[in-house]
Amino acid sequence: MDSKKLQAYELIQERDLSGIKAKGTLLRHKKSGARIALIENDDDNKVFSIAFRTPPEDSTGLPHILEHSVLCGSKEFPAKDPFVELVKGSLNTFLNAMTYPDKTVYPIASCNDQDFQNLMHVYMDAVFYPNIYESDKTFRQEGWSYELEDPDGELKYNGVVYNEMKGAFSSPDGVLDRMILNSLFPDTSYSNESGGDPDAIPSLTYEDFLNFHRKYYHPSNSYIYLYGDMDMEEKLQWLDEKYLSRFEKAEIDSEIRLQKPFNEPVEWKRYYSIAANESEEMNTYLSYNKVIGTSLDEKLYLAFSILDYALLSAPGAPLKKALTDAGIGHDILGSYDNGIYQPTFSVIAKNAEESQKEEFVRVIESTLEKIVKEGIDPDALTAGINYHEFRYREADFGSYPKGLMYGLQMFDSWLYDEESPFLHIEALDTFAFLKEQISTSYYEDLIQKYLLDNTHASIVMICPKKGLTAEADQKLHQKLQDYKAGLSREEVEKLVQDTKDLRAYQEEPTPPEILEKIPVLKVSDISEDIAPIYNEEQKAGDVPCICHPIDTNGIGYLTLIFDLRTLSEKEIPYAGLLQAVLGIIDTEHYEYGKLFNEINRRTGGIETSLEMYTDVTKVKEKEFRPTFEIKTKAMYGQLPFALSMMEEILMRSVLTDEKRIKEILDMLKSRLQMKFLSAGHSSAVLRAMSYSSPLARFKDMTNGIEYYETVSRIADHFEEEKDRLMEMLQTISRKVFRKDRMIVSYTGEPESKEPVLQEIEKFSGCLHTEEVEESGFQLACAKKNEGFQTSSKVQYVAMAGNFIDAGAEYHGALQILKVIMGYEYLWQNIRVKGGAYGCMSSFNKLGEGYFVSYRDPHLKNTLEIYQGVTEYLRNFDVSDRDMTKFIIGTISNMDQPMTPATKGDRSMNLYMNHVTEEMIRKERLEVLRATQQDIRNLADIVEKVLQADQICVIGNEDKIEQEKEIFTEVKALF
Repeated sequence: MDSKKLQAYELIQERDLSGIKAKGTLLRHKKSGARIALIENDDDNKVFSIAFRTPPEDSTGLPHILEHSVLCGSKEFPAKDPFVELVKGSLNTFLNAMTYPDKTVYPIASCNDQDFQNLMHVYMDAVFYPNIYESDKTFRQEGWSYELEDPDGELKYNGVVYNEMKGAFSSPDGVLDRMILNSLFPDTSYSNESGGDPDAIPSLTYEDFLNFHRKYYHPSNSYIYLYGDMDMEEKLQWLDEKYLSRFEKAEIDSEIRLQKPFNEPVEWKRYYSIAANESEEMNTYLSYNKVIGTSLDEKLYLAFSILDYALLSAPGAPLKKALTDAGIGHDILGSYDNGIYQPTFSVIAKNAEESQKEEFVRVIESTLEKIVKEGIDPDALTAGINYHEFRYREADFGSYPKGLMYGLQMFDSWLYDEESPFLHIEALDTFAFLKEQISTSYYEDLIQKYLLDNTHASIVMICPKKGLTAEADQKLHQKLQDYKAGLSREEVEKLVQDTKDLRAYQEEPTPPEILEKIPVLKVSDISEDIAPIYNEEQKAGDVPCICHPIDTNGIGYLTLIFDLRTLSEKEIPYAGLLQAVLGIIDTEHYEYGKLFNEINRRTGGIETSLEMYTDVTKVKEKEFRPTFEIKTKAMYGQLPFALSMMEEILMRSVLTDEKRIKEILDMLKSRLQMKFLSAGHSSAVLRAMSYSSPLARFKDMTNGIEYYETVSRIADHFEEEKDRLMEMLQTISRKVFRKDRMIVSYTGEPESKEPVLQEIEKFSGCLHTEEVEESGFQLACAKKNEGFQTSSKVQYVAMAGNFIDAGAEYHGALQILKVIMGYEYLWQNIRVKGGAYGCMSSFNKLGEGYFVSYRDPHLKNTLEIYQGVTEYLRNFDVSDRDMTKFIIGTISNMDQPMTPATKGDRSMNLYMNHVTEEMIRKERLEVLRATQQDIRNLADIVEKVLQADQICVIGNEDKIEQEKEIFTEVKALF
């Protein structure tokens, strides 16, 4: 790109970004004042984003509600929900919008040039010319509104953001995060909740909502980002001519102000709700919080990530160990938030006692003083630096485009200094500096200055209180009753009419001529080719080894897979516990903290997991293959070392360390509880499917509700249970970690394969060989239909069944059904009208189908909506254009770009599940050639899923009690 040709822009800087193999350019649009940053490289997964500084002025959730609302129609694309139309019908690799404490970001990504341009166009129009000024209906739908179905009915609040934030505020972790930020920055915008406090959201007016857009959504307050392999000149010219040149530069006060340091730490105490049956003992959260300079200090920014690892986050880290040894809390966490102007460092003890507050502070400070005096472990610092540098160089962000992650990280500096967008993504020099400082007092000096001597600090404690949710619900109910009682008959009827008008608006289809303004690709634009499978069967001695020859830039990805089918049914939950313990418990040669550091000093880490595989050619037999997997990633030269550490973990772990096992159990229990409260949908689905699926039952026993019940029972009765537990862990190890139970997956360049195979053969000789009893298991399933009560303000409502059990067959069109459900039928009924934050469905080759809602204010109503799917499909009738969109949206899900590691994992997954290229090609063609009749034919399949009537709900204790006739069993989850 020749930046001199771009007359509309002023060049601020150009530089080589060698750390990420790219060129960086910073521009300013002369007329409008828009800031533009470019990263040019050969990545075809292109990224665009536009962001605005949006400091919240209160806690009504204005930035968040606006983020939802601008994507609900604009000047050039006046459809009610162009965002959904794009999800349904584009080849995006990322499409979303995010509200942060000080900014709102609108990113898109795509590998298809035309699709990328279409997405850019819709997003630019959405932020600058949204339809929010034409009517308040979008504000009422996405933000909040009064809901009154008839004059004598109950007055309620509804709104997508309102219900989303009720869910967010149901999690004590979420409440604590917000309180920490509020406590440290009382005089800045960080003292307000940008997402919205459910108690404050209903005080937001439509006029204030519009004024916020008028004030902040202007190019002079914008940050535009383009990344990847594209014609940057063409994109910049388009941005100028189509949007930016229409605006004059404006003075906008969106400055993120610094909080003046405190003279002394502050203390906050707040409450969170627990269910009536939960104990208030050992349920308090304690946090010790410090402000760490500003995010414009690139050395400090990264140094505290290293200190977080070395002091707190790594297993066995000194602060974590000192607090655990002192009996303070069941789960000790570190949190370093450097995504705001003044980063924060927190030490958090979950499941502690309020009376332990002083001891909590004393242990932290005395431990830090000891570390400053005696010096921090250099191996821990080296491991922390390597841990972060390995990930920086690998640049594998899973399913997220790396250009997106670079763009988001740029805001950690760009938002606060408009000439420093590349400060943190060009990090190699900083890593080199931090390595040099290990032999100096640099890190000890940072601890002294920012943790011990720093008075810009807070101690935040959130304590449990029974029935707080019910109390708040009752107050709100009374408040709304009183408000309604004070209205005239005409005013009540207006509320009823407003409710009907909003419902009518939501149900009214967008005219075809308006939908056609949103560009759509053609099915003929999409290749029928499938992604290659990289599987080569090899042997390492007697051990089967599946190699995936892929260019990995010198990194080898190695997974050892052990078959669990020899376990008995009673051993299954203990396999989940073994997986949780290994790697974070002492071994013959290492304390667990030293073990973790030694691994991270020389590799990209070692992880364990339990996985499930099925032979898709024998689905009706319901056979499956559960496995224990241990995986590593390392530079080729370090793979022998990585294998030696895997041997240390599998064969030499001290599974009789009562104290450490109890600590892990307490931590597990705490983390499972948080999972149920913040993301209960996955656990509800798994439980519902376990009523008929042995595979789902196995998963539930090792990572779901049944697993939680096992963990909880053993943790609460440890003295009686410990001997059996330790015996079980050792027995399972002997049964599982054997050469004849192992298969290996290896991803790397072809020339790296032979040395790895030789090392695996050596490794296999160290595994167990003694005779063991091989019992095997046959898991029985029983339908229960359960309601699990928690203190949450919302529900996760799941319904599941198996259509192959009922005689139906799998068809590729079921993948299209997932898109139709998620962004048409369920979206319209559960999210748009019902106010739930999310809704999903899935139908797989095993015949498993489910529907689930996320942060849902309803329960029975949602189940009735699921029951309506069959009729909706029987009457399915859309335009050819809509059908094309559904197909393209489905292919988009199937064709997500893959990293080298993902390509290897996918190939191995297909191998283990006996999925052939022909099967994948057949499914792809069934999607590409699907007709509306194919979709209508799915009605019978869905009917079979619904007829199974397998229901599981995790949610509000009162709501479940009110609608308990739905369930065969209602019980408290905790």
